[in-house]
Amino acid sequence: MSNESFVCRKCPYVCHLLYLLTKKENVKPFRVRKLLDLQAKIGMQPHLQALLSLYKFFVPTLISVSLPVRKKIYFKNSENMWNSALLAMRLRNQQPFPEPLKLVLGSASVRPLKRKLNSHSVIPVLNSGSYTKECGKKEMSLSDCLSHNRSFPLEQLQNFPQLLQNIHCLELPSQIGSVLNNSLLLHYINCVRDESILLRLYHWLSQTLQEECIWYKVNNYEHGKDFTNFLDTIIRAQCFLQEGFYSCEAFLYKSLPLWDGLCCRSQFLQLVSWIPFSSFSEVKPLLFDHLAQLFFTSTIYFKCSVLQSLKELLQNWLLWLSVDIRMKPLTSSLLETTLGGSMDSVSKLIDYVGWLSTTAMRLESNSTFLLHFILDFYEKVCDIYVNYNLPLVVLFPPGIFHSALLSLDTSILNQLCYIMHRYHKNLSAAKKNELVQKAKSEFNFSSKTYQQFNQYLTTMVGCLWTSKPFEKGTHIDLQILESAGIMEYKNSLNLVCHPSLLSYAASFLLQENLEERTINMGSIRGKKWNWYLEYLFSEGLQGLKLFIGSNIHHSSVP
Repeated sequence: MSNESFVCRKCPYVCHLLYLLTKKENVKPFRVRKLLDLQAKIGMQPHLQALLSLYKFFVPTLISVSLPVRKKIYFKNSENMWNSALLAMRLRNQQPFPEPLKLVLGSASVRPLKRKLNSHSVIPVLNSGSYTKECGKKEMSLSDCLSHNRSFPLEQLQNFPQLLQNIHCLELPSQIGSVLNNSLLLHYINCVRDESILLRLYHWLSQTLQEECIWYKVNNYEHGKDFTNFLDTIIRAQCFLQEGFYSCEAFLYKSLPLWDGLCCRSQFLQLVSWIPFSSFSEVKPLLFDHLAQLFFTSTIYFKCSVLQSLKELLQNWLLWLSVDIRMKPLTSSLLETTLGGSMDSVSKLIDYVGWLSTTAMRLESNSTFLLHFILDFYEKVCDIYVNYNLPLVVLFPPGIFHSALLSLDTSILNQLCYIMHRYHKNLSAAKKNELVQKAKSEFNFSSKTYQQFNQYLTTMVGCLWTSKPFEKGTHIDLQILESAGIMEYKNSLNLVCHPSLLSYAASFLLQENLEERTINMGSIRGKKWNWYLEYLFSEGLQGLKLFIGSNIHHSSVP
């Protein structure tokens, strides 16, 4: 019993250490057997799963058991971050004035990062190692150095051709974090795709992010700029590689529940936009639920920043999926499993943003500023099928559609027209595509999607062209229109009388006679209607032009 208790207590720490130290040559059959025997005794545990996954990556033939594709957090971190945050809160509440906190943590707390006296950056300086001194001697030539050490001094790596010539004899520095500031070494990591290098980098990032975040939030506020610069460097590296780091993802899951939405806001939201693609159902309780709480209780500017970040996240996911699918053969099994689960995750992300947006519009009294960011997100959504060749079309919620359609801002209406035009193109292409027709039923677009789009389209044509709004598909209580003083509502909405276009109609009529004091909006009919359209298009309403060109026959001029 005592042995089993000891195994249960110490096993996670031992597995974590082995996970960090294991190389491909260390994976042996006897180690695999030991691990499987231990799993049979205590059951499948995250730390055992981590080691088995690593072994399976290095030597797939030795591991026959099925393992999840990827787990978010294999090894539980200590609760020091939470305890430190509680301690900071207590001390802050006891202070008569809001002064920066300088806490001395006890033995139970994480020690702050010890810095070198001359260090102004969290990221270490690039250093090739022991051979650097020898190569620096005047009497030793570069060729002698290379033949002696069989590795190229990293300090002398200056350009991309040099990297290509010496890529076979490069040795990464012992302080792996120094590569983040070197684009050539990032190129190298991206080319070789060595799992051991990525494991080293991810481990260093995990440890440094934890230490720096605790030190920044609790122990010494005056070094907050260093932490911000550190995050900026990580973000630049991710942008350069066009790939998110899993250690940053784990850092977000641990730190976002404690984040106040103010510290390093720009950096945190940029980290969110680079979360590697994974199941939305897994990410939601770890990240998006906490993000929603901050979203609803923060300012409109924070809401817009979150929507921008989620748009960039969607774009990164779509790019990754489109490239991944092109590299793999589109067999029926792939369409049924991998692609099906991927499309479900993307669809859930879009639905999540739709829920955030609809609620935010109510909270912010249908803000035009907020609506611009929402429609920017759906500009990306409406072109998924055509631009990324992915079998997915998701429409915006009714609350967003009607807010945009009845907006007093002309640019909002123009943007809505463009989005509806692109939805029309994507749905038409999807209907004609033979791949979608022959694939499994889960990839056939739902008839509800087409029905909802047709309802939206009918409502828009009624509001902008035929002066017959809200006759089909949309139910609005007539008493609401009467109480608003819109008795003749059927004639109150078209390209002339729409609230966002009234000023354009007035300017158009005044062009005929500048001295005219009264304007007859009803005179814009027949040929004058067509002239009015040309006037609107000349004013830069290209979204409106595309919508009318693809959805309305000009023979039906009012």
